[in-house]
Amino acid sequence: MNAGAVSERTPRLAVVTGASRGIGRAIALRLARDGADIVGAGSSIDGLAAVAAEVRRLGRRFHPMAADLADPDAALDLAARIEDHHGTPDVLVQAAGINRRAPAVEHSTLDWDDVVGVNLRSPFILAREFGRGMVRRGSGRIVFVASLLSFQGGLTVPGYAASKGGVAQLTKALANEWAASGVNVNAIAPGYVATDMNDALQADPVRHRQISERIPAGRWARPDDIAGAVAFLTSPDADYVHGVVLPVDGGWLAR
Repeated sequence: MNAGAVSERTPRLAVVTGASRGIGRAIALRLARDGADIVGAGSSIDGLAAVAAEVRRLGRRFHPMAADLADPDAALDLAARIEDHHGTPDVLVQAAGINRRAPAVEHSTLDWDDVVGVNLRSPFILAREFGRGMVRRGSGRIVFVASLLSFQGGLTVPGYAASKGGVAQLTKALANEWAASGVNVNAIAPGYVATDMNDALQADPVRHRQISERIPAGRWARPDDIAGAVAFLTSPDADYVHGVVLPVDGGWLAR
């Protein structure tokens, strides 16, 4: 089958959180190119306008949904709105995420709650709510966005490291429960990606050089590199892939 063809099993509807920019935007566009209609969630409708236009130029539908996933009630509300308007999606990709940097002794409880809320609590709620329908239907794909800090501890990011470690374990836990029902639950673990979340690191010439020198591939990832891994995990080629946390890191973890 050529790269532009759409398989009969191509997902009809994919929900992508964090779709307005960076990795989430690249994933939404890649899945649209592969034939899916997109429900894109972001912090504001206005922020989703650009990716909406790009998806529609590809001939697919884009349904914007605003949600502040730091709000404890937002994920449940978002899931209900999507179910009411579109039913249970074929694919859920959870790319929304935040980070707060501070030494552990200065890392506030508010920052901890915000980071864990967006990166772990909300993804669990969305997976639970859509997973219920996927299990009942007997099919579905859920892809979490983990991190290199699902494997490593990092520095001055205790909340982020804890949340991404939790994402890796949640991936395995849900796969254990839902694989036999035809629901594939996996995660990707991006390496250093040239997005606005990493602006400070890219702007620091010393840290940028140190990081770049350690990456065997010799460069930082582009968002499209990450989107390609998601495309695989949501394709028929990954039918027998369950509970995997797939590093997409240019070889960082192998170093």
